[in-house]
Amino acid sequence: MGKGPRITRVEVHEFRFEREDIARTEEGGVVYAPGARSERTAYALRIVTDTGPVGEYVGGSAADYATLPTFVDYLIGHDALQRELIYARVGHATRMNRIGLAPVDIALWDLAGKHHDAPIHQLLGGYKETLPTYVATLHGEDGVTGGLDSPDAYADFAEQCLDMGYPGFKIHGWANGMVPREIETVHSVADRVGGRMDMMLDPFNALVTFGDAVKLGRACDEAGYFWYEDPFLDMGTSMFAHRKLRQLIETPLLISEHIRGVEPHVDFMVAEATDFIRGDVAYEGITGVMKVAHAAEGLGMDIELHSPGPAQRQCAAAIRNTNYYELSGSHPRARNQNYAPVYKDDYRDELDAADENGCFPVPRGPGLGVEYDWDLIARRRTGLEAYS
Repeated sequence: MGKGPRITRVEVHEFRFEREDIARTEEGGVVYAPGARSERTAYALRIVTDTGPVGEYVGGSAADYATLPTFVDYLIGHDALQRELIYARVGHATRMNRIGLAPVDIALWDLAGKHHDAPIHQLLGGYKETLPTYVATLHGEDGVTGGLDSPDAYADFAEQCLDMGYPGFKIHGWANGMVPREIETVHSVADRVGGRMDMMLDPFNALVTFGDAVKLGRACDEAGYFWYEDPFLDMGTSMFAHRKLRQLIETPLLISEHIRGVEPHVDFMVAEATDFIRGDVAYEGITGVMKVAHAAEGLGMDIELHSPGPAQRQCAAAIRNTNYYELSGSHPRARNQNYAPVYKDDYRDELDAADENGCFPVPRGPGLGVEYDWDLIARRRTGLEAYS
């Protein structure tokens, strides 16, 4: 079982926090909704050892933690520093979907950083001190004025982000996938900021047909977009369809957000079904994302990490072949939808938290480099599962 600190207890804290001015559409889009209030369920994981270091991670889904009982017995008593072995064994236990592996892996990396008194990006080798960032929007609104309610409004927001120093801007359009309005938005943003910042488009799999994807992709060609991501309702899983799409348009594709595992990511790359590969720390864990990053590097390709967060920053700082940190969930009038206010320190994923060059810092403390507010989590806690 190795000679490192042994896992003695695993805790899953369920808690709730309030979201303001955010709502979901019938199609599943996340939009600005002035005055709306809702509660969101979140999870915090603690992995306790016999020698002191505790691995912590706030994140993961209900599905992740529902699978934990199927493999938690393997964790108890095991050497917490054997992350590669745990990744392989838990991956085998959860089979192809690997659901539940990522939160455990991230917490174990946090624990390792605390054990060695070093941030994770140093354990991974280190490469960057700050992270160039692009702003990725919420979805467009219908029936709400003053937000992202029109193509011109997206262009206004892109200009705002450019003025703040951000080098890139990504559109999440309307969740109903209306192609003419999406095309108008692509051109409206390009007319304002084209040539001055990188522009990306992510329809969030809202387009109904392959033909829709071709039409919108050709608009990206005309406007000079940096990449085109997850266009239509196959959910970004068909290698054949995206290889065909690459043959019909010029804009580079970024596909694979919705697949799990190193091998399927490599399959997408060698099948020439994407130009950039997507890595998701929340799906793959740090161990899995770094495997994909190194596989991409071997093929001369770039990996782009999904969503903001401390684990994403630590990985991005250790990867040469990546271009941007993603500040997704952003809106000109609402707080960032992907940022949970659970930190005691100054860690923030908000629009105004970047430096004048649109870069975010890499946390320098041990492990994930952040300090969670466990008093706040305890006050808002709605459930606790402990395994020992």
